[in-house]
Amino acid sequence: MTTITVPVLAKGRPMGLVRHSLALARRSLIKTLRTPEQLLDVTLQPIIFIAIFVYLLGGAITGSRTTYLQFLLPALLVQTVMFASVATGASLNTDVKKGVFDRFRSLPISRAAPLIGSVVGDLVRFVVSIVVMLGFGAAIGFRIKTSPLEVLAACLLVMLFAFCLSWIWVLFGVLMREPGAVQGVAFMAMFPLTFGTNMLVPTDTLPGWLQAWVKINPVADVMAAARGLMNGGPVASPVLTTIAWSLGILAVFAPLAVAAYRRKA
Repeated sequence: MTTITVPVLAKGRPMGLVRHSLALARRSLIKTLRTPEQLLDVTLQPIIFIAIFVYLLGGAITGSRTTYLQFLLPALLVQTVMFASVATGASLNTDVKKGVFDRFRSLPISRAAPLIGSVVGDLVRFVVSIVVMLGFGAAIGFRIKTSPLEVLAACLLVMLFAFCLSWIWVLFGVLMREPGAVQGVAFMAMFPLTFGTNMLVPTDTLPGWLQAWVKINPVADVMAAARGLMNGGPVASPVLTTIAWSLGILAVFAPLAVAAYRRKA
Protein backbone atom coordinates (compact mmCIF):
# COMPACT_ATOMS: atom_id res chain seq x y z
CA MET A 1 0.00 0.00 0.00
CA THR A 2 1.36 3.43 -0.97
CA THR A 3 0.61 6.40 1.23
CA ILE A 4 0.16 9.66 -0.62
CA THR A 5 0.61 12.81 1.38
CA VAL A 6 -1.60 15.66 0.20
CA PRO A 7 -0.27 19.09 1.13
CA VAL A 8 -2.86 21.09 3.03
CA LEU A 9 -2.60 24.81 3.33
CA ALA A 10 -1.88 25.83 6.90
CA LYS A 11 -4.88 27.55 8.37
CA GLY A 12 -2.81 29.77 10.60
CA ARG A 13 -0.77 31.50 7.91
CA PRO A 14 -1.63 35.22 7.86
CA MET A 15 -1.27 35.56 4.09
CA GLY A 16 -3.52 32.56 3.57
CA LEU A 17 -6.16 34.15 5.78
CA VAL A 18 -5.95 37.39 3.80
CA ARG A 19 -6.14 35.63 0.44
CA HIS A 20 -9.07 33.44 1.44
CA SER A 21 -10.93 36.35 3.04
CA LEU A 22 -10.54 38.44 -0.11
CA ALA A 23 -11.74 35.55 -2.28
CA LEU A 24 -14.86 35.17 -0.13
CA ALA A 25 -15.33 38.95 -0.09
CA ARG A 26 -15.35 38.81 -3.90
CA ARG A 27 -18.07 36.15 -3.70
CA SER A 28 -20.13 38.41 -1.44
CA LEU A 29 -19.64 41.34 -3.80
CA ILE A 30 -20.67 39.30 -6.85
CA LYS A 31 -23.79 38.14 -5.02
CA THR A 32 -24.71 41.74 -4.27
CA LEU A 33 -24.10 42.89 -7.86
CA ARG A 34 -26.25 40.07 -9.24
CA THR A 35 -29.13 41.05 -6.97
CA PRO A 36 -29.00 44.87 -7.07
CA GLU A 37 -32.32 45.12 -5.23
CA GLN A 38 -30.26 44.44 -2.11
CA LEU A 39 -28.93 47.98 -2.51
CA LEU A 40 -32.34 49.64 -2.33
CA ASP A 41 -31.92 50.45 1.36
CA VAL A 42 -28.63 52.25 0.74
CA THR A 43 -29.83 54.12 -2.36
CA LEU A 44 -33.41 55.14 -1.58
CA GLN A 45 -33.25 55.31 2.21
CA PRO A 46 -30.66 58.14 2.34
CA ILE A 47 -32.73 60.23 -0.08
CA ILE A 48 -35.93 59.60 1.87
CA PHE A 49 -34.33 60.46 5.21
CA ILE A 50 -32.79 63.68 3.92
CA ALA A 51 -36.04 64.78 2.31
CA ILE A 52 -38.15 63.99 5.37
CA PHE A 53 -35.91 65.57 7.97
CA VAL A 54 -34.84 68.64 5.98
CA TYR A 55 -38.17 69.59 4.48
CA LEU A 56 -40.32 68.69 7.49
CA LEU A 57 -38.08 69.84 10.33
CA GLY A 58 -35.56 72.24 8.82
CA GLY A 59 -37.74 75.33 8.81
CA ALA A 60 -39.06 74.69 12.32
CA ILE A 61 -35.70 73.96 13.96
CA THR A 62 -33.32 76.48 12.38
CA GLY A 63 -35.60 78.62 10.24
CA SER A 64 -33.52 77.76 7.18
CA ARG A 65 -33.55 74.43 5.39
CA THR A 66 -30.11 75.06 3.93
CA THR A 67 -28.61 75.76 7.35
CA TYR A 68 -30.30 72.68 8.78
CA LEU A 69 -29.01 70.55 5.90
CA GLN A 70 -25.44 71.57 6.77
CA PHE A 71 -26.07 70.53 10.37
CA LEU A 72 -27.97 67.33 9.60
CA LEU A 73 -26.25 65.64 6.67
CA PRO A 74 -22.91 64.61 8.29
CA ALA A 75 -24.76 63.05 11.24
CA LEU A 76 -27.35 61.43 8.99
CA LEU A 77 -24.49 59.97 6.97
CA VAL A 78 -23.34 58.15 10.11
CA GLN A 79 -26.81 56.80 10.80
CA THR A 80 -27.34 55.58 7.23
CA VAL A 81 -24.04 53.71 7.06
CA MET A 82 -24.70 52.17 10.47
CA PHE A 83 -28.08 50.88 9.32
CA ALA A 84 -26.41 49.50 6.19
CA SER A 85 -24.11 47.40 8.39
CA VAL A 86 -27.07 45.38 9.71
CA ALA A 87 -27.46 43.60 6.36
CA THR A 88 -24.13 41.85 6.93
CA GLY A 89 -25.47 39.83 9.84
CA ALA A 90 -28.77 39.05 8.13
CA SER A 91 -27.05 37.94 4.91
CA LEU A 92 -24.60 35.76 6.82
CA ASN A 93 -27.46 34.15 8.76
CA THR A 94 -29.17 33.32 5.45
CA ASP A 95 -26.00 31.65 4.14
CA VAL A 96 -25.66 29.64 7.34
CA LYS A 97 -29.28 28.45 7.07
CA LYS A 98 -28.84 27.46 3.42
CA GLY A 99 -25.77 25.36 4.22
CA VAL A 100 -23.32 27.52 2.32
CA PHE A 101 -21.05 27.76 5.34
CA ASP A 102 -21.06 23.98 5.69
CA ARG A 103 -19.18 23.87 2.40
CA PHE A 104 -16.72 26.47 3.66
CA ARG A 105 -16.01 24.31 6.74
CA SER A 106 -14.91 21.46 4.48
CA LEU A 107 -12.22 23.64 2.90
CA PRO A 108 -8.68 23.98 4.29
CA ILE A 109 -9.19 27.62 5.24
CA SER A 110 -9.32 29.52 8.48
CA ARG A 111 -12.67 29.55 10.27
CA ALA A 112 -12.42 33.36 10.35
CA ALA A 113 -12.13 33.71 6.55
CA PRO A 114 -15.86 33.34 5.69
CA LEU A 115 -16.81 35.87 8.35
CA ILE A 116 -14.15 38.38 7.33
CA GLY A 117 -15.09 37.91 3.68
CA SER A 118 -18.75 38.68 4.42
CA VAL A 119 -17.89 41.86 6.31
CA VAL A 120 -15.33 43.11 3.76
CA GLY A 121 -17.63 42.30 0.83
CA ASP A 122 -20.39 44.44 2.30
CA LEU A 123 -18.14 47.51 2.39
CA VAL A 124 -19.54 48.30 -1.06
CA ARG A 125 -22.87 49.03 0.64
CA PHE A 126 -21.19 51.69 2.76
CA VAL A 127 -19.58 53.29 -0.28
CA VAL A 128 -22.85 53.37 -2.23
CA SER A 129 -24.68 54.87 0.74
CA ILE A 130 -22.08 57.62 1.19
CA VAL A 131 -21.98 58.48 -2.52
CA VAL A 132 -25.78 58.68 -2.77
CA MET A 133 -26.11 60.80 0.36
CA LEU A 134 -23.36 63.28 -0.55
CA GLY A 135 -24.59 63.49 -4.15
CA PHE A 136 -28.21 64.12 -3.21
CA GLY A 137 -27.17 66.50 -0.45
CA ALA A 138 -25.07 68.53 -2.89
CA ALA A 139 -28.00 68.63 -5.32
CA ILE A 140 -30.28 70.27 -2.74
CA GLY A 141 -27.75 72.68 -1.27
CA PHE A 142 -25.19 70.95 0.97
CA ARG A 143 -21.75 72.51 0.63
CA ILE A 144 -18.45 71.22 1.98
CA LYS A 145 -16.79 73.80 4.23
CA THR A 146 -13.44 72.01 4.51
CA SER A 147 -11.03 70.30 2.11
CA PRO A 148 -11.69 67.17 0.03
CA LEU A 149 -9.12 65.28 2.11
CA GLU A 150 -11.01 66.07 5.30
CA VAL A 151 -14.25 64.89 3.72
CA LEU A 152 -12.52 61.69 2.64
CA ALA A 153 -11.24 61.28 6.20
CA ALA A 154 -14.80 61.71 7.51
CA CYS A 155 -16.10 59.03 5.13
CA LEU A 156 -13.31 56.60 6.02
CA LEU A 157 -13.87 57.19 9.72
CA VAL A 158 -17.59 56.47 9.38
CA MET A 159 -16.82 53.32 7.38
CA LEU A 160 -14.31 52.18 10.00
CA PHE A 161 -16.88 52.52 12.76
CA ALA A 162 -19.55 50.72 10.72
CA PHE A 163 -17.09 47.97 9.76
CA CYS A 164 -16.29 47.30 13.41
CA LEU A 165 -19.96 47.54 14.34
CA SER A 166 -20.73 44.91 11.70
CA TRP A 167 -19.03 42.30 13.87
CA ILE A 168 -21.80 42.64 16.43
CA TRP A 169 -24.35 41.76 13.75
CA VAL A 170 -22.08 38.95 12.51
CA LEU A 171 -22.21 37.47 16.01
CA PHE A 172 -26.00 37.75 15.99
CA GLY A 173 -26.08 36.22 12.52
CA VAL A 174 -24.18 33.16 13.73
CA LEU A 175 -26.17 32.71 16.94
CA MET A 176 -29.74 33.45 15.81
CA ARG A 177 -31.96 31.16 13.79
CA GLU A 178 -33.71 33.60 11.45
CA PRO A 179 -32.52 36.63 9.42
CA GLY A 180 -35.60 38.52 10.59
CA ALA A 181 -34.55 38.02 14.20
CA VAL A 182 -31.10 39.44 13.42
CA GLN A 183 -32.62 42.53 11.83
CA GLY A 184 -35.16 42.95 14.63
CA VAL A 185 -32.59 42.87 17.41
CA ALA A 186 -30.17 45.04 15.44
CA PHE A 187 -32.75 47.74 14.76
CA MET A 188 -33.87 47.73 18.40
CA ALA A 189 -30.27 48.44 19.40
CA MET A 190 -29.70 50.92 16.58
CA PHE A 191 -32.54 53.33 17.27
CA PRO A 192 -31.38 54.52 20.73
CA LEU A 193 -27.80 54.66 19.45
CA THR A 194 -28.57 56.82 16.40
CA PHE A 195 -31.59 58.86 17.48
CA GLY A 196 -30.33 59.21 21.04
CA THR A 197 -27.78 61.75 19.82
CA ASN A 198 -27.67 65.35 18.66
CA MET A 199 -28.31 64.23 15.08
CA LEU A 200 -31.55 66.21 14.71
CA VAL A 201 -31.16 69.01 17.27
CA PRO A 202 -28.30 70.57 19.28
CA THR A 203 -27.44 68.83 22.54
CA ASP A 204 -28.28 71.83 24.74
CA THR A 205 -31.94 71.70 23.62
CA LEU A 206 -32.37 68.15 24.98
CA PRO A 207 -33.62 67.27 28.48
CA GLY A 208 -30.94 66.60 31.08
CA TRP A 209 -31.26 62.80 31.13
CA LEU A 210 -30.95 62.66 27.34
CA GLN A 211 -27.94 65.00 27.37
CA ALA A 212 -26.26 62.57 29.78
CA TRP A 213 -26.89 59.71 27.35
CA VAL A 214 -25.57 61.74 24.41
CA LYS A 215 -22.32 62.41 26.27
CA ILE A 216 -21.57 58.69 26.68
CA ASN A 217 -23.04 57.51 23.38
CA PRO A 218 -20.17 56.57 21.01
CA VAL A 219 -22.32 57.34 17.96
CA ALA A 220 -22.54 60.98 19.06
CA ASP A 221 -18.74 61.15 18.84
CA VAL A 222 -18.77 59.72 15.32
CA MET A 223 -21.33 62.34 14.31
CA ALA A 224 -19.31 65.13 15.94
CA ALA A 225 -16.20 63.97 14.07
CA ALA A 226 -18.07 63.85 10.75
CA ARG A 227 -19.51 67.34 11.30
CA GLY A 228 -16.12 68.76 12.20
CA LEU A 229 -14.41 67.21 9.19
CA MET A 230 -17.11 68.40 6.76
CA ASN A 231 -18.22 71.72 8.24
CA GLY A 232 -15.11 72.74 10.18
CA GLY A 233 -14.47 72.86 13.89
CA PRO A 234 -12.53 70.85 16.51
CA VAL A 235 -12.15 67.21 15.54
CA ALA A 236 -9.20 65.77 17.49
CA SER A 237 -11.17 64.53 20.49
CA PRO A 238 -14.17 63.00 18.63
CA VAL A 239 -11.90 61.40 16.02
CA LEU A 240 -9.68 59.76 18.65
CA THR A 241 -12.72 58.65 20.65
CA THR A 242 -14.29 57.15 17.53
CA ILE A 243 -11.12 55.23 16.68
CA ALA A 244 -10.86 53.97 20.27
CA TRP A 245 -14.49 52.78 20.28
CA SER A 246 -14.09 51.15 16.87
CA LEU A 247 -11.01 49.18 17.87
CA GLY A 248 -12.60 48.25 21.19
CA ILE A 249 -15.74 46.89 19.48
CA LEU A 250 -13.62 45.00 16.96
CA ALA A 251 -11.37 43.52 19.67
CA VAL A 252 -14.37 42.22 21.64
CA PHE A 253 -16.90 41.09 19.03
CA ALA A 254 -14.69 39.74 16.21
CA PRO A 255 -13.19 36.99 18.42
CA LEU A 256 -16.62 36.26 19.90
CA ALA A 257 -18.13 35.87 16.40
CA VAL A 258 -15.32 33.55 15.26
CA ALA A 259 -15.61 31.49 18.46
CA ALA A 260 -19.38 31.19 18.01
CA TYR A 261 -18.89 30.08 14.41
CA ARG A 262 -16.36 27.45 15.46
CA ARG A 263 -18.75 26.08 18.09
CA LYS A 264 -21.50 25.98 15.49
CA ALA A 265 -19.17 24.04 13.23
